[in-house]
Amino acid sequence: MSKARAAAIYARISRDATGEGLGVERQLADCRALAAQRGWIVAEEYVDNDISAYRGKQRPAYDRMLEDIAEGRRDGVLVYHTDRLTRRPIELEQFTGVCEAAGVRLFATVTADIDLGNDDGMFMARILAAVAAKESGRKSERLKRKARETAEAGRPNGGYIRPFGFERDKVTVVESEAAIIREVAQRYLAGESLKSLTESLQERGVLSVAGKPWRTSTLRTMLTSARIAGLRSHRGEVVAEAMWPAIITPAQRDQLIGAFSRRTSTGRRTPRRYLLSGMLRCGKCGNKLFSAARGDRRRYVCSSSPDHGGCGKLTVVAAPVEEWITDAVLLRLDSPAMADALAGRAAVDERHAALMAELDADQSQMRELAAMWAAKEISSADWKAAREPIEARIHGTERQLSQISGTQTLDGIVGNGDVLGHSWGTLNLTRQAAIVAAVLDFATITPGDPGARSMDPNRIIPTWRL
Repeated sequence: MSKARAAAIYARISRDATGEGLGVERQLADCRALAAQRGWIVAEEYVDNDISAYRGKQRPAYDRMLEDIAEGRRDGVLVYHTDRLTRRPIELEQFTGVCEAAGVRLFATVTADIDLGNDDGMFMARILAAVAAKESGRKSERLKRKARETAEAGRPNGGYIRPFGFERDKVTVVESEAAIIREVAQRYLAGESLKSLTESLQERGVLSVAGKPWRTSTLRTMLTSARIAGLRSHRGEVVAEAMWPAIITPAQRDQLIGAFSRRTSTGRRTPRRYLLSGMLRCGKCGNKLFSAARGDRRRYVCSSSPDHGGCGKLTVVAAPVEEWITDAVLLRLDSPAMADALAGRAAVDERHAALMAELDADQSQMRELAAMWAAKEISSADWKAAREPIEARIHGTERQLSQISGTQTLDGIVGNGDVLGHSWGTLNLTRQAAIVAAVLDFATITPGDPGARSMDPNRIIPTWRL
């Protein structure tokens, strides 16, 4: 019997629940023993751990072994069983084609003697590959059914990594982490950006369960997950109430999903540089004021450009307006009127659900209207006439949703305006803007004296949200 002088051992396991690679180590040990028994010299061991050979996923070690065989660096292959090499008949044909072209005829398995260099050996290998593929298909369906049953029973899924906010059993809440989840959810609903929240967690040294800094994508996934709301999902669909406690309410999760959806549709990505962006109005024409710098001086201006459509006749320096509004907001937080405005919060979740339903219906109607115009079923004039009242309803609903969400950032703040004032400078700009927007709907800036050298506070007319 020929002996390999530069053999390859290939080992693979498709699922390593513990991450310890024990299945692979057992395969390698048996293959080493077989090589010693046959007098083969092993040149290299190729290992793909936790990678399926049935799904057709990329297998780096397997691909590297094929390359080494093709280039003549290997003269034999050992595997524990042919299904460790492949569970796909087409891959078996590709493997044997590479070996044949390279003149490699030595192939051994621990569980059976197969010679891929003759017809009988290939016939047996093809049968084994077909059987492995069929069994993998059956196993896949069984696992899918089992996963669905587990989800519908409200039980946690498998996996070695625990979810943030829960112990390794995936049921017991880690209260210190749950508090962070509630805080981050509240701040996002109040208007703070994911980027700002991620930076805040990094500054505080809060790490993910993998021991790594948070990223905006992973933070978003956690905030919209059914798990933290005490719900069990399967393939993106909520199928049951979970057996573990909720960290936030299902209604709060709906609010988060709605907030993410609305912000995605606006496309805002530029970091905030002005505290009152979107919250100031022109006292001449009623149009929004836009941020615009002149040299090193920050300003809010009424722009007459085609994109903005204002009168172009009002400008105000940013800093004095921002300081006045900030002071007014902090004073208002300590007023009895603010405490009264936040009464009756128990009905907030129900109101939010009703508003979301109204918003979905109006947005659906807008899409239908756009499709009718695109198909030339209605004229531009008809499209515009029908669009305007729908847009007005959407704008009104979004303002109400913003008001509901904004109040959540005031938890623990109302009545503590003086304390907040001392720490105001330590808050990032998006956090400051979220607090202001929770209290202020908008402020109108009236025309001032052209010769005035300082900002007249009487020019600022706030319209309070709360």
